[in-house]
Amino acid sequence: MVAMLAAAASLTGTAAFPRIVAASEHTQRTIQKAPFGRAGEQPVEIYTLTNIHGIEAKVMTYGATIVSLKTPDRAGELEDIVLGFDTIDTYLAGVPYFGATVGRFANRIANGRFTLDGHSYQLPQNDGVNSLHGGRQGFDKRVWSATASRTAHAGVLRLTYVSAAGEEGYPGALTAHVTYKLGDDDTLAIEFQATATAPTPVNLANHAYFNLSGDPTRPILGHRLTLNADRYTPVDATLIPTGELRAVAGTAFDFRVPHEIGSRINDSDEQLARGHGYDHNWVLNQQQPGVMTLAAVLQDPDSGRSLEIRTTQPGLQFYSGNFLNGKPAGGGSVFEYRTGLCLETQHFPDSPNQAAFPSTILRPGQVYSEKTLLAFRTLRD
Repeated sequence: MVAMLAAAASLTGTAAFPRIVAASEHTQRTIQKAPFGRAGEQPVEIYTLTNIHGIEAKVMTYGATIVSLKTPDRAGELEDIVLGFDTIDTYLAGVPYFGATVGRFANRIANGRFTLDGHSYQLPQNDGVNSLHGGRQGFDKRVWSATASRTAHAGVLRLTYVSAAGEEGYPGALTAHVTYKLGDDDTLAIEFQATATAPTPVNLANHAYFNLSGDPTRPILGHRLTLNADRYTPVDATLIPTGELRAVAGTAFDFRVPHEIGSRINDSDEQLARGHGYDHNWVLNQQQPGVMTLAAVLQDPDSGRSLEIRTTQPGLQFYSGNFLNGKPAGGGSVFEYRTGLCLETQHFPDSPNQAAFPSTILRPGQVYSEKTLLAFRTLRD
């Protein structure tokens, strides 16, 4: 862990991260709300949070979704570093979870089935034989309520959704909250909380697709990635973990020191073939469960942007955009093959069926609570 922290400091140019100054310096943080169309009969709103350095996050209430995230490059030029769309209609037409909050259970559950306290539950099988990201109408396709506020050093947006008992096959009602905090220290915190009326699996995650170049037409294969993980969870032919925690040493899955994403993505490896590239969960090197841990550092050498990710979650799903195919279009751009990547902090896939994995069962009286922190930095020339 000490080595990983030292590497992160080296990659960003200094142990004490420099303040980023954008081309247009702001003197106060702002939060603005605007209409963003309708999802059926429900109005959708979009909130724009801006910090004192001009970093801007746009979040809509449909799916509690990050629509846009503008950060400066090494010259201070602000550009959008996540894939997103200009209109609600594109999201409604069906997109691969761009920027969305996914749940009630992020990632896959084998055969859409699990047993809990002696009762068996069947979920929608919306990813071949498996259930993916909460089913056909997961949290990404729901309209959340929202309240905005400010603290001394951050703009805050808190979104809430109440999932009814039996929704998408899950037991018990679940009240879920996601809070976005854009700080003047150039960080975006994503905090999840939930309570349930009956025992239920819960695994909430954000599904942003990053491209630090600020140009969504450029592949992400030249990005350099570091992951604080000695092991990962290999998968079967349907991308369900086998239960093994496999060492990354000596494999294309070893990102303990920085590697260009494209440098080994086409290696002859059964796991890469099954994922059509990287689409796997890494087991983060946590000193103890639930403690904020450095998870990843992502860099684009050309723009000078660097993203540091810390989290309380035990796992990180790295997905290299293997199924992006040029559709749909947003902002005048089409999102082609591997022009975005996901670094989804979460619990392990198929945890309800894997007793050796960290538990994802939330019981009445308990509070589900997880936090991820995105820190936006720049590299030295």
